[in-house]
Amino acid sequence: MPNPVPIPDQTPRLQLRKISKRYPGCLANDAIDLNIAPGEIHALLGENGAGKSTLMKIIYGVTHADSGEMIWQGQRVNMRNPAQARALGIGMVFQHFSLFETLSVAQNIALAMGAAAGTPKQLEPKIREVSRRYGMALEPERLVHSLSIGERQRVEIVRCLMQDIRLLILDEPTSVLTPQEADALFITLRRLAAEGCSILFISHKLGEVRALCHSATVLRGGRVAGHCVPAECSDQQLARLMVGEAAELMTDYPKVIGGDAFLNVSGLSWHNPDPFGCSLMDIDLTVRSGEIVGIAGVAGNGQDELLGLLSGEERLSRNDNGTIRFIGQPVADLRPDARRHLGLAFVPAERLGHGAVPELSLADNALLTAFQQGLVSNGLIQRAKVEALAAEIIRRFGVKTPDTQAPAHSLSGGNLQKFILGREILQQPKLLVAAHPTWGVDVGAAATIHRALIALRDAGAAILVISEDLDELFQISDRLGALCSGRLSPLKATVDTRLIDVGGWMAGQFDAPQSLASASV
Repeated sequence: MPNPVPIPDQTPRLQLRKISKRYPGCLANDAIDLNIAPGEIHALLGENGAGKSTLMKIIYGVTHADSGEMIWQGQRVNMRNPAQARALGIGMVFQHFSLFETLSVAQNIALAMGAAAGTPKQLEPKIREVSRRYGMALEPERLVHSLSIGERQRVEIVRCLMQDIRLLILDEPTSVLTPQEADALFITLRRLAAEGCSILFISHKLGEVRALCHSATVLRGGRVAGHCVPAECSDQQLARLMVGEAAELMTDYPKVIGGDAFLNVSGLSWHNPDPFGCSLMDIDLTVRSGEIVGIAGVAGNGQDELLGLLSGEERLSRNDNGTIRFIGQPVADLRPDARRHLGLAFVPAERLGHGAVPELSLADNALLTAFQQGLVSNGLIQRAKVEALAAEIIRRFGVKTPDTQAPAHSLSGGNLQKFILGREILQQPKLLVAAHPTWGVDVGAAATIHRALIALRDAGAAILVISEDLDELFQISDRLGALCSGRLSPLKATVDTRLIDVGGWMAGQFDAPQSLASASV
């Protein structure tokens, strides 16, 4: 990618002056100053919990600052709500989705744009045209609950791109995009910036920030820690600005050969009754003790379906039971709790609502999946043990939170991810299935999660990681494969795999001779 061309000095489109916001036990924003010029792509960097999301919500009117002022195009404004922000020309793509699952794509977009934009039916042609133009294919009539996590992100992005915006706020927009999709999005963002649209860009993918953004503001502990021109910095320098010390943040972990097979999937085919979903065809997959197997793929190619069948959220009939085995035992018809009893732990793709109940405390969320670990006796919850487990997760995984009673939704995305992963790892599973383990987390949190996965692998667990972050998969996986249209490529040793190989698998270009070779790995 070409380095971004600096923009000339001009009157800021948005100015924040001494913005502060306090929550119980936390000063989220502490006298923050920020200027964004017309046509500028400005990065906001910082580790999880640094105050980035709070600041974005203040700009968009979701929450209100306790003090400070906001100046929009030279005029002081009091941003009361998102409707006012949108009327001024501010659009935002949230990291956590703000979609109604029982409504269609077109209905969700129509709700956001208002009655003046037209009915959902009238908007369908424009949705198709915009989504095609920006390489994010969507079917407007499809219900949101049937979409994969990546497809839901596309709805959020397209919803903003259909509005007449002057400032576009993007919170981790490429976290579920392939490199090719991210490149296409960057072309769009550069065109928008060239037309005068300002862009506020949050990403933990430092290479993206360096390639795309004209300037950056770094937050640490709720305060501005510095400013920089990303194109003039290395990834290590940016990481140091964000977390203070970047040593060991980008470790190249040694690759290993696994031991005995723990998970065996043989000839798994499953018809998805959802006409917009993805069916699985003849999946063969083995995950051995003491290894990490990584599965790549563009969102919507069977990842969610495979995860559901492995976790027990989708079950097969007893006749198909032999297609999924744990240590030789057929499990395809077992419920999730029975599979957990055999040693399965599961980190789902969606944190809030699937991995954790937003309104429940961290302690109660720990109980949700760890109840078989001596936390319930004779039908009674052992509160002291539940509190101790939650406190241990917080301590071991560096979760930033006031205490174990904080509700899950009060945590930043990265801290909630660390809590969910820690909850599963501390159960000492024999098999861990993790979807997008570092989606939307900062480099420090990602390093913590990766070290935890490697430690669990080295303790003898079998680990299956499904991710759209190819850098992550190459970094931690011992063997690699990819899903495309419900079919799984051969699994190949990571040390013998090139990025171009995985790209071909993601496009459905499978090499049969490699499949034979991988069977002996």
